[in-house]
Amino acid sequence: MEQNILQQHFQDRFGCADGILFAAPGRINLIGEHTDYNGGFVFPGAVAQGIMAMVKPNGRRWVRAYAADLQSYCEFDIDDEEGPKTVHFRYIYGVVREMMARGVKVEGFDAVYAGDVPLGAGMSSSAALESCFATAINDLFGGSLGRMELALVGQATEHKYVGVNCGIMDQFISMHGKAGSLVRLDCRSGEYEYFPWHPKEYRLVLVNSCVKHELVGSPYNDRRNSCERVAKLLGLETLRDATWEMLDKVKDQISAEDYMRAKYVLGEVDRVMAVCDALQRDDYETVGQQMYLTHEGLSKDYEVSCEEIDFLVDEARRLGVTGARIMGGGFGGCTINLVRNDRYETFTTEVQQTYKAKFGVDCKVIPVVIGEGARRL
Repeated sequence: MEQNILQQHFQDRFGCADGILFAAPGRINLIGEHTDYNGGFVFPGAVAQGIMAMVKPNGRRWVRAYAADLQSYCEFDIDDEEGPKTVHFRYIYGVVREMMARGVKVEGFDAVYAGDVPLGAGMSSSAALESCFATAINDLFGGSLGRMELALVGQATEHKYVGVNCGIMDQFISMHGKAGSLVRLDCRSGEYEYFPWHPKEYRLVLVNSCVKHELVGSPYNDRRNSCERVAKLLGLETLRDATWEMLDKVKDQISAEDYMRAKYVLGEVDRVMAVCDALQRDDYETVGQQMYLTHEGLSKDYEVSCEEIDFLVDEARRLGVTGARIMGGGFGGCTINLVRNDRYETFTTEVQQTYKAKFGVDCKVIPVVIGEGARRL
């Protein structure tokens, strides 16, 4: 949403337009899916799409928030122990409460916000929302929290107020993103390294299946529980430290489902490191091969794909795309595709036609531009 439209909404709702603008991005993840809560590596980048908010302290103890694209309004007392029931506003409430718990002297504020991150597309619109408001609150109320601490605020919001036991990747990259760079993040130590992303002959593009997914509840947490059960049996904190030999030794002591989940995670840890090595050599063909292998694991072993997503990946392969896989928590959303420039137009045109013919739904092509992290505008 354009800044002037956001300002007009603020004027209409609160009678002024002198709030401060903040923004935070959604993200893509090149490879390393469902490894973050297993203590492994991920390889995300911030994108140009994100959440923008105009925020102004109101001198009271309550928040008044208007979600412009959803045309939804909410008020809540920041001292209320329960908070709003609507999930979308619980993200803001959770960030407020977590910032207060970390010693930031939060007061009430008015806010209007909107975004262009496609909801349910696996691009972490929720992390963008959390990072945007954590940055705003830290700035407006004299907080001194660093970027990693603000990312942890967002993660704690998901855990405590929304019910998603997520890892740290989404909030991390929304806070730490840098234009023209992907980041390899060690989700256990918090160490990270920027990798330049300027492939001259390739581009990244998402294809949104327009199948909405909801991660609240069992599907996501069930898979995390599987991984934790296997790690505990192996005497490890997370599967990050497991080896193939260790997993084979306990194969008969765990369920077939838990074995498949762990098998995927060990393979994905290997694939992330293979992609890092390939990028150092500008070997994008190997990057693409690893992306296809990741999708196979996510579809067959981790079982977080769906018919529509598998079709999009199969079409990518048929149309000569270098690499493709499901991206995000799963159960719908987007595929991420590494496409040679000379195949881009054919791929994006044909995949929309064949998807519509198969499912009667329009998929959406989303070009990826690697952008900046959360900031005051």
